[in-house]
Amino acid sequence: MSMGSVQRPLVVVGSANADLVFTIDRLPKPGETLAASSLETIPGGKGANQAAAAAKLGYPTYFCGQVGQDANASMLKESLSGCGVNLMHLREVQGASGTALILLQKSGENSIVIVGGANQSHWQLTDNIKQLLQSAGAVLLQREIPEEINVQVAQIASSAGVPVFLDAGGVEGPISPALLSSLAVLSPNETELARLTGKPTHTLELVQAAASELMQLGVKSVLVKLGADGSLLLPGPGLVPIRQAAIPAPEVVDTTGAGDCFTAAYAVAVLEGKGGAEALRFASAAASICVRRKGAMPSLPVRPEVQELLAKA
Repeated sequence: MSMGSVQRPLVVVGSANADLVFTIDRLPKPGETLAASSLETIPGGKGANQAAAAAKLGYPTYFCGQVGQDANASMLKESLSGCGVNLMHLREVQGASGTALILLQKSGENSIVIVGGANQSHWQLTDNIKQLLQSAGAVLLQREIPEEINVQVAQIASSAGVPVFLDAGGVEGPISPALLSSLAVLSPNETELARLTGKPTHTLELVQAAASELMQLGVKSVLVKLGADGSLLLPGPGLVPIRQAAIPAPEVVDTTGAGDCFTAAYAVAVLEGKGGAEALRFASAAASICVRRKGAMPSLPVRPEVQELLAKA
C-alpha cells in the first residue's frame, strides 16, 4: 500500500495499564528489602503501547480497550490521544484501571507484575467494533485481555479477510487452537516461544525449530523477537526464514515496551506494503530508538527518527 492511497486502519484490541516504575540497582533477594531511587507512574499496557507506537509512526490506528474509573484512566486516555490514537471504541468500566509494577534495573532490564483490573472486566464487542474489525487493514492482539475475546476478535477479522497479528506477550499458558488458526502472524519472544512449544530456544537453530512447530499448528507466519540478537521471521510454509540483526543502541536505558514497539512497527510496515526483510529492518530501527529512552509509551519513536536511523544504519 502506498502512503498516498487510502489506508485501512490498524485496529489494536488489548490492554491499557498504569505502569508503576521503580528504579532499582538490582532485584531483591528473597526476604530482602531494597530502596528504589525513584517511582514514576507512566502509561503502558501491551495494547496501549502498540496502538501508541503505530500512531506515532503516522499510521491511522484505533484502540479498543477498557479503562477503569480512576485517576489513571484519565492519564491513559490523554496519553493515547496525545500519540494520535483514535479512542472512539475505548470503554470506561467500573473499578480500577489495569496496573503494572515494573522493577527497572540500572542495566535497563525489567521485571513486571500485572494486575488486570479493567482489562479483565466484562467486554462488549459492539456492532460498531465488529464493523471496524471487518474493515481494518490489520488487527493486532496481545495476551493481557481474556482469551475468549481475542478468539472472537480474531475470528471476526480473519473471516472478513483481515490479517490478525498476535503478540504472545502477556499471560502464560497455551494459546487456543481457535485463535492460532485465525492468525496471519504470531510474534513471541524467545522465552514465550520456549513456553508455548516446550522446546529449548538458546540457539538460533533451536529457535527456528520451535517456531516451525508453531507453524504446524495453523499459524501462517511466526516472528520471533530475540532482543539484543535481533529477530527471525518464518514468513510461511516452505519459505526461507529471514534473519534481522538488532540495530545497536549506544546505551540501553529501558527495555520496557521495546517488544511492543517492534511488533507494532512491523505491522505498520507490512500494512504499507514493505516486504519481510524491509519490514523487519524498520521494526528493528524503531525498537532500537525505544530502548534508548525511559518509559514504555514516552520512549516510542516518531517516523522521522526511524527514517534517520535507517539512513545511518
